[in-house]
This record gives sequence, C-alpha cells and structure tokens, in this order.
Amino acid sequence: MHRNIARKSLTRFLLRPAAWMLVLLSPLTGAHAQQPAVAPSRASQCESLAATLAGHWPDASTQLASARWVEAGPLQLPGNPMQPPHAVAVPAHCELVGRMQPRDGAPGQHYAIRFHLRLPADWNGRFYFMGGGGSNGELGDALGRYSGAAPSALEQGYAVASQDSGHDNGTNVDAAHAGTLVFGFDAQARANYGHDSLPLVADAAAAAIRAFYGEPARHAYFVGCSKGGQEALSIAQRYAARFDGIAAGAPGMSLPRAALAEAWDTQAFAQLLPRHAGHPPTVEALAATFSEADFQVVRESVLAACDALDGLADGIVADTAHCTTRRVLPQLDQRQCHGGQASGCLAQAKVDALLRVMGGPRDARGRPLYAEWPWDPAIAEMGWRVWKIGAPGAQPPALNVVLGAASLASVFTTPPTALPPDPQALLQYQLRVDAGREGAKTTARGGGFGHSAWEDISARSPDLDGLRAHGGRLLVWHGAADPVFSLRDTVRWWEEVHARYGGAEQAFMRLFAVPGLNHCQGGTATGDFDVLATLVRWAEQGEAPAQLPARAGPGTPWPGRARPLCAWPAVARYRGRGDPEQAASFECRP
Repeated sequence: MHRNIARKSLTRFLLRPAAWMLVLLSPLTGAHAQQPAVAPSRASQCESLAATLAGHWPDASTQLASARWVEAGPLQLPGNPMQPPHAVAVPAHCELVGRMQPRDGAPGQHYAIRFHLRLPADWNGRFYFMGGGGSNGELGDALGRYSGAAPSALEQGYAVASQDSGHDNGTNVDAAHAGTLVFGFDAQARANYGHDSLPLVADAAAAAIRAFYGEPARHAYFVGCSKGGQEALSIAQRYAARFDGIAAGAPGMSLPRAALAEAWDTQAFAQLLPRHAGHPPTVEALAATFSEADFQVVRESVLAACDALDGLADGIVADTAHCTTRRVLPQLDQRQCHGGQASGCLAQAKVDALLRVMGGPRDARGRPLYAEWPWDPAIAEMGWRVWKIGAPGAQPPALNVVLGAASLASVFTTPPTALPPDPQALLQYQLRVDAGREGAKTTARGGGFGHSAWEDISARSPDLDGLRAHGGRLLVWHGAADPVFSLRDTVRWWEEVHARYGGAEQAFMRLFAVPGLNHCQGGTATGDFDVLATLVRWAEQGEAPAQLPARAGPGTPWPGRARPLCAWPAVARYRGRGDPEQAASFECRP
C-alpha cells in the first residue's frame, strides 16, 4: 500500500457526485461551452466493477461473483453457534464477493480462495483486512467488528476485506476426513490456510479500491485474533510492506504445538475418569471431571496467592509474570480435601491433573513441546472450561477435543490422519496421542507435502526486519487466562524479539497482556479497548502506546472498571491512593 498520498486527489474529487453537482450548477463560459457528462452514481459504479476490473486483477484468475450496492440501514446477518441471526447497522457501501485460483485438489475436492469486500461511500482513505478464526473456511462478513468498545471498521469509513483462506466449509466437506478439515489433506490448501492466501486477497482488495475510488488507500491495517492473530503475525513476518499497522490478538503463532497441548490436556483430565473394560471415556464424562465448585477453589487459591502482587487485592492478577506454580501450589495444598470433606476443597488427584495441564506438554524425556500456562482467576470462567473439558453436560463438548484433535490429525501433522468428525472418535484419537511422536510429525515433510505444517502455519519467527524497514507498527495483545494459546508462549516470542533487536523493537512492536481475559473475549477482565484507534495513532501520528485504556464490560463483576493495560513487561500497579475503579489510580511500571 502507498503511504503519505495527498488527502484529496483530483480524480477522487471528480468521482464524487457532490463535486459534479457543483460543476453542473456553475455558469458556462464561451459561446460553445459543452454540457459536461454526468458522473456515474456510486451504485452504478459499484455494479459495473466486474467489467471495469476484468483483465486488470493482480491475479488473472480473479473473478467477481457479485457486486451490489447496499443502502445505509440494517443488514441481516446469519446466525452461528455463538449467536442467533441478527441485524447490524451499516453505512451505504459497495459489496463485492469474488474468488481466485479455482482448482481441483485432494482428496477429490474443488478449492478456490474466496474474498469479501465492502467499500463505503464515505471512505476515510484506509483499508482494513479482517483476520479469520478457527479453521477458517468462512467468507467472513467484511464488517470489521473488532471490539465492543468501538463501532465496526466499516462504520468508521474503512474499506474492509475478509476471506476464507482457500477452502469453503459449505462445499469442502468429507465425513471420512474430519468433515470441514478435509483441506488439511491438500498441500496447497494447507499452505493457503497458513499464509499463502493473505497477499493474494490484499492485492485484489487494493485493485478494487483503486478502481472504485480512483486512488489507492493511504493506509492499510490488518487486525485479527486467534487464527486471525496468527495471520497478523504471518503478515508482519512475511508481507509487512503491504500494511502500515498490524494488530495480533491471542495469536496462534505456534498452532501445531498448541494442538499437542490440547491432546496433553485431555489426557491429563481423563486420568480422573474411572476405567472399565469395554467402556472407554466419553466427552460427557470428561466434562464432569471438574465441577463449578472445584473451579471456584482454584480461583480462590490463585487470588490468595497472587491478587495483591500488583499492590491491590481487587480480583485482578495484573502481575501475571510472578503468579507462578511455586506461589499457587501452597494455596491449593491448603484447600485439599481431607478425610470426609466434600465441599470447599480439591481432591489431590484433581490438583495433580491441573498441575500437569498448567505445566504444558512434554516428550518422553521431559523436554517441553509447547509452553506452560499462566495462573489466573479466570481459569474458573466458562471461557476456560469449555475449551479444556467442555461445558456441563458436554453441551458443547470440549473444544480441545472437537477442534483440537481434528486439527492435529488433519492439518498440523504430516502425513495427515483420516478421522470422522465425531466427538467420541476424536476423543479416542487424542487419548492415544504420544506428544513426542506426534510432535515430530508437525515438522515432517513428504507424501506430496513439500513443506511441513510448522513451516506453513506457524508464525513464531522473531525476524521483523521487513516490518522495521517498512516503518510498520505491530501491536500484540493476549489474555492471561487464554485456554487455547498460552500467554507464556507469546512472552517467550517477545523475549526472542527483544534479544534480536536489543530494545529497539519498542519503536515498532509492543505486547500487552490482558489479565483475566479468556480466548479473545470473556473472562473477568478489563477487556474492552480500542486496539484499532491506538494502532492508527501509532502508525499515522507516531504516538507509541505505553498503555491501552481499557474497561470491564457488563458481564464482569465490576462493569465500568477502568484500568490501563501496560506494554510488556510493565504492570498496572496501584498508586496507593485514589479510586481503585479508575485508571488514574494506577501506573505502568515493572
């Protein structure tokens, strides 16, 4: 993307209907003055984009499936497992849906990279690329809704793009090959999922923006969380020159290794289940290994050990770096069940299982395969539990099983393993996993795969030379109570970056830990913050963020509570005076 282009160009001025109205109303001079041609409306301009761009796309295989004008008003969105169908307000805009690189692939699938783009009539001159989530395969709504604390990027005037990363959950489905994860059996589809599709879609969006507005975007941003966070770091490490600012939340930078951790966790909790010949463990039994009361004991233990480390006992463990197993274990020991005690305590076997989980996966020689996990009181929240063991009654079952096992088998190991998308079958596979042997398969090649899953999908390199040379900015944030990707892994990556640049990385990259936040959302956290506004000020005005102003949402114990989120390794510490519910009473310091 080009930077520092003048705010208004003559071309853009003449394409605006209001500008043409001024011309039409002006007196004509000269005896032979001609009536100027009427500029096409934005709506007709939108609908003719397929013809305008034909033969001019950066990738010659690109085609628009639809181009339609959407008037300002409510837009009905389909439902998903997280929320029912609902309407959102949108400004007037041009909506494009296209695809590129259609092909036949394995096993018997037809693939293409689909993209979705919305171009607002009242454009702010900026481009916003949305990250995906999970296994992708969804086109995305191209609205750019990134925070409960801010309007969508589209509402703010950004041109917004989303994509499916090269496979379609509606058509690329095979019950014998993990359902919608069948794409993991195709080398190019796996690479597109990892990062290959990103520059292709970014370039297509840039071409459409130039054709519609008559000029390129002045600034470009990428924002994503989870798999979208992995995509953000892939861009920062591989394609930084296309973006001025990149925001990576809860980044799945080590996705294949995190999937090993998911199997490790399942095995640890499954050790609590009684074993009967002919009766294997079930997802329902796994969900019952820890009760709500058990998790409350864990919460109390973490708070007793670590809540006051930041200078104030307020239900938030801000000093997550020093909330270690060494501190928490004595509190767990004090709350162990003895004799006939049945409530307000935790059985020794459950303490052991939890310690095994929090220590992270290891191979047969005891070498770590991923990272350990932070201790945080929001371990007791549903957003942690539903991943590790499942909701009560296994509705839904453990996401570590239904997503983690299928992903490890199909997408993150070579050769991939064919499994049915059945929770019980996935659980049995996960219980058989040897972390060391399966870990070796994450870096293996062969059988038609020229790259390993780690090479295609990880985004853990500390090399940000391209970002630095381009003058781009990278903002990373991560919840301390994330059950999917460990903050400890992200911190270790930050330490590698810090070692490479010797502190100079502060000019172009910052990390923010979010105490109490589960995976991208949820938990008990001051988790409402406007990451995009902060990133834009940094990229365009040079305001490097030492902190992110944040508030607690209505679902927390302290709605409206304000706190600064501090650039790592600083911690929000109470000043010793002032209203503890206000951010001004805290300062960021080691």
